Amino acid sequence: MSSKEKEQAIALAAIFQAAELVAILAKTGKVDNTNLQPLVDSILMLNAPSTADIYGGESLYSTHLSAGQSIAKKALSKDRGSINPETLRYALSLVHLESKLAKAPDILPVIGRKITQIEQKKAHYDSVLHENIIASISGMYQDTLSTLPFRIQVRGDSRFLQQPHIANQVRSILMAGVRAAMLWRQLGGRRWHLIFKRKSLLNALESNG
Repeated sequence: MSSKEKEQAIALAAIFQAAELVAILAKTGKVDNTNLQPLVDSILMLNAPSTADIYGGESLYSTHLSAGQSIAKKALSKDRGSINPETLRYALSLVHLESKLAKAPDILPVIGRKITQIEQKKAHYDSVLHENIIASISGMYQDTLSTLPFRIQVRGDSRFLQQPHIANQVRSILMAGVRAAMLWRQLGGRRWHLIFKRKSLLNALESNG
């Protein structure tokens, strides 16, 4: 396994983890913070030395993305039918939304500036999951990604999705998913790889944990 394949597998796991968390949150109104925090942290990591460092470093990325790795393995294997269809839809939608972002270079500097502002704000709170930080990330999503010609339609229980804090969490996770999709593309990942390079990606995911 090449180092690029390993890094692609990390990005893919993060995409699927984000997709799964959105599906769960939209349906139940709750999400496991141990799976959420690494994704939110990744949004604020602008100059990480490696893909693994974006998700906690060599010793932790596999643990932090274990949920996403498990789902990505199923998505690339004969076990695909056991995955929530909404999770698959969100994962592919995140890749598609990022492709639209890549064609909108005027938006990327805005995202960069907003991330810097949120990073500075983070120093005033004890957790990146504080509702004010989540609200700021959600606002960044609305001001940037929501203006693109493709929008991800989140389906779930309206009782939860209409609650501002949950809606903010959903947008924050989508932001993290697009961050992962950007990594995936920058590392050479393409949507068609999910069909024609399944075996090598699956091997990389197995090796990553």
